[in-house]
Amino acid sequence: MSASNYPVPQLFIAGEWRNGGGGSCVVVRNPATGDTLAEVPRANARDLDDALASSASVFDSWRRRPAIERGAILRRAAELIRERINELARLMTLEQGKTLAESALEFSIAAETLDWYAAEGLRAYGRVIPARLPGARQLVLPEPIGPVAALTPWNFPAVLPARKVAAALAAGCTVVLKPSEETPASSIGLAQALADAGLPDGALNVVFGVPSEVSTHLIRSPIIRKVHFTGSTSVGRQLALLAAEGLKPCTLELGGHAPVLVFDDADLERTVATCIQGKTRNAGQVCTSPTRFLVQDGIYEEFVSRFGEAMDRVQVGPGLDPTSQMGALANQRRLDAMEELTADAVTRGARLVAGGRRAQDKGYFWRPSLVADVPASAKAMEIEPFGPLAFVRRFSTLDEALTEANRLPYGLAAYAFTRSAATAVAVGDELQAGGVGINSFAVSHTEAPFGGVKDSGYGAEGGPEGLAAFMHQKYVNHVT
Repeated sequence: MSASNYPVPQLFIAGEWRNGGGGSCVVVRNPATGDTLAEVPRANARDLDDALASSASVFDSWRRRPAIERGAILRRAAELIRERINELARLMTLEQGKTLAESALEFSIAAETLDWYAAEGLRAYGRVIPARLPGARQLVLPEPIGPVAALTPWNFPAVLPARKVAAALAAGCTVVLKPSEETPASSIGLAQALADAGLPDGALNVVFGVPSEVSTHLIRSPIIRKVHFTGSTSVGRQLALLAAEGLKPCTLELGGHAPVLVFDDADLERTVATCIQGKTRNAGQVCTSPTRFLVQDGIYEEFVSRFGEAMDRVQVGPGLDPTSQMGALANQRRLDAMEELTADAVTRGARLVAGGRRAQDKGYFWRPSLVADVPASAKAMEIEPFGPLAFVRRFSTLDEALTEANRLPYGLAAYAFTRSAATAVAVGDELQAGGVGINSFAVSHTEAPFGGVKDSGYGAEGGPEGLAAFMHQKYVNHVT
């Protein structure tokens, strides 16, 4: 696919597309080939100030728009995304590397998110408190918190911006969005759909640039009243410190290293099939991806054998090829990390069962890999692989498995496979994670809260909680 089929990225400020005043900052590459697709504009201080100013200027009128009118715009944008989904999915696959089917599904979920918050905005009810005095009224009124800085990564370049933007706009907030510079076309497609749906100029601004420069400028601005970030724990800590300078609330969805507890009584055929889907989804570049597989003694060897054979059958290839079951990794950094973590585990005595090598002569392809008998000292048992690597260890008892699962400071997602109701209740109660999947890796749905504990962040997006994150509760005590 030639670069001419990929649009030239621009900033979106005050309802207009413009080139950044700071030149370019990043080259977008096709992960399947390594070819250059485009250069991304770099916002300078004036661009960022313009985005902030436009966000502030429209906030008052946007928050006063009836929720039903705000929702109508979101619903229309969802319709436009569905109408344009084939082209949007192609662009996402070009810039991010995932399969075309995954890209189309992601934009479908982005549209669903807009629809869901269009409806949820109608249910920001507040409440009436029984008054202390005759004739008085004690009211709790939810109000939009103000302009929002939303910062998103490259692994889900449509869904992650949509979650933040949809909830914020439904709540009556305005947004300055800084998506990943490595995958700009997906977020640009989202912004264009909202603009075409009638979103007022300035209610959503999209900026690109040097991440540290942009985030510092936005968060330190007195205009921004809320910070919403998805990304690494290390960056999340820095942004939380910046936000604390201005006493600004944050929602931080940070890194994970999800354990998977596979018990002797698990349905092995179903478990292996589910694990293959969960591990190869987006080539493992998912913050909730299963990574540390803890398997009970009784089925350990059979699980490893079946899982390895299934991995060897996965068809890896360009995302635009309909026969590909897993696409390329998004960038060279991930490819290097796969090699390093696999080699380290094997050096420390682990057993390579499947994969462990690059899959193509060009592009960022890696065979899905299974490494068994991994010692606790291996780097992969401490560092999130963020790729198609599965590391397997044995356990004997439930308590042993829970201790190992909860050992790390991360707590975004955790999983278990069992046919025992008692075991399911126990792991649901004891696993330290924001989301727990039992016989499933689906822990993130539009209608449910999503967020982590410990070093995986705080706050939630999704569900009613996602709307509440962009509102504050005003108490009005009216005495006649």
